[in-house]
Amino acid sequence: MQPNHCYYCVEKQTPIDYKVSEALRYYTSGYKKILPRRYTHLCSKHQRKITSAIKRAREMALLPYVRAE
Repeated sequence: MQPNHCYYCVEKQTPIDYKVSEALRYYTSGYKKILPRRYTHLCSKHQRKITSAIKRAREMALLPYVRAE
């Protein structure tokens, strides 16, 4: 089995920014819920940063809170 490494720890020059909503959509489910670490394979530090960036993007109306039907 291959070990899962945090993408942001491997790619050190990649910043986490709430304004890049396309990158943040990768870490949400089909129902727009934030995915846990076991699915994202991020370390705890970057998972917290992704979570706060998604929440900030939702407040700024860059990402939806729920899936639109």
